[in-house]
Parts: sequence; C-alpha cells; structure tokens
Amino acid sequence: MKKIHIPDILLQVVLIAFAVIQLYPLVFLFFFSLKDNNEIYGGNVMGLPRQFKWSNYENALFNANVGNYLLNSIFVTLVVILISGVLACMVSYAIARMTVKINGFVKTFFSLGLMIPLHAVLLPVFIMLKNLKMLDTYQAIIIPYIAFALPMAIFFMIGFFQTLPRELEESAFLDGCSIYRTFFYIMLPLVKPALATISVFTFLSTWNEMMFAITFINSEKYRTLTVGIMQMVGKYTTDWGTMGAGLMVATVPTIVIYLLFSKQVQSGMVSGAVKG
Repeated sequence: MKKIHIPDILLQVVLIAFAVIQLYPLVFLFFFSLKDNNEIYGGNVMGLPRQFKWSNYENALFNANVGNYLLNSIFVTLVVILISGVLACMVSYAIARMTVKINGFVKTFFSLGLMIPLHAVLLPVFIMLKNLKMLDTYQAIIIPYIAFALPMAIFFMIGFFQTLPRELEESAFLDGCSIYRTFFYIMLPLVKPALATISVFTFLSTWNEMMFAITFINSEKYRTLTVGIMQMVGKYTTDWGTMGAGLMVATVPTIVIYLLFSKQVQSGMVSGAVKG
C-alpha cells in the first residue's frame, strides 16, 4: 500500500490556503466591478452580484475615459521597458566584460541610484522638467521612469554577464565578429532570462507608479491609468461599480504579463541565485 506522508498533506493544505488568500482579492474585485451603488450600499459588498452589470466596463472604458488612460499606460510602459532594457544591457556588458579604468566608478554611480528614494528627487526633477519645458508631456514621466529603472536593472545584469565564459567572445572575435555583433548575436541571447526578469520588475514599477504621473502630468490627454482611476473618485458621490471595473482593467495586464513571463522570471531568479 502507498504510504501517506502527513507532512506532505499539511504542506499541500497550507499552499492551497495561501493560494485562496492570494486569489480572493482578485475575485472580490471582479464581482465588485459588476455591482451598482444601490447593491453595494445595500449591504451586498462581499457576495455575488444580484444582477451582473457589464455596463460598468462600458462606462469605465468610454465615459470615464479609462480606455485612453490604458493606452497611455501601455505606451509609456513599453517605451520605458524597451529603452531601459537596452541601456541596462549595454552598460552592464561594458562594466562586466571590458577592462576600463572607470568601470568601478560607473558601477558605484549606478548602484547609488538604488539608495535614492523617489520622493527625495520629486521637487528637483519637477524644476528641471519645468525649465526644459517638458512638463505635461510623455517625456515628463518616461525619462524619470527610465532613470529609476536603470540602477536595479544594471546591478542585476552585471552579475549575469560576469558569469558567462570569456571563451565565447574570444571565439567570436577569432571568427571576425565585431564587438557589436558579438554583443547582440551571442551574448544578449544568453541573458534572456535576466532580461525578462528586469522587464517584469520595470513593468510593475512603471505600471503602478502614481507620484510622478500625478505631479508632472496635468492634461487628460497624457494621463496614465493609475491617475485616471484616482480621478474617478467624485467630490460628493462615486460610482463604485465603474471604479471597480477600471481597477479590474488595470489589473488584467499585470496578470497577463505574469502568465507570459513567469517561467522566464523563475529561470532568471534561480540562475542568478545559483550563479551568485
């Protein structure tokens, strides 16, 4: 007879309970987004909707302009991920693989960026953007987002590049490859798990950021999703169902990104732990 291991059963129970606790807020938000104010104020906050109000999503996307905010957030996030990822890989490769006197200084310079809190630079960045006449534009949030994404990305990527054998580059150079061809066609494909990991972290920090977005952007044209949903709170009344639909719209891309890149992120984190 097959033996039953009590510790394994307890572990499964604990993991299932933990999964339910983690998933419940998402399920609650979904049902909340399908209710109206009368049902919410009537006491049915936690239960199933008596009538599924799919019109809340229509109101959120079109009447509350959440669709435009969503497109703005997608555009800003994709630009930040692309530019910060390319710059981080190039800087990390130069620091990890090239013998230059200022490598230590450059690495320290970017590492110091991990210690600077966002709120400490809010006023200086605002004044700089104002002097450059860049306030209330896409650049007003894209450039600071890239600047804050680079330190963590560079610090993470340096460790991966340092573990790659130098024989790969030497073989490429002997075959006539330039340093740029070696970087893009040989070295960069080897750090795809690390690149996916920093891309997910950059996505989360950029997608959920609100302090810079609410300070540097005033026009509804450039407003991102987090700020747009916050503006849905009325002075005297709030359509909570529509707001819940907006929050659900903001949550779905995060879930999709996790499902698409979860294996790469896990591979990158495990590889980094083993190589470290």
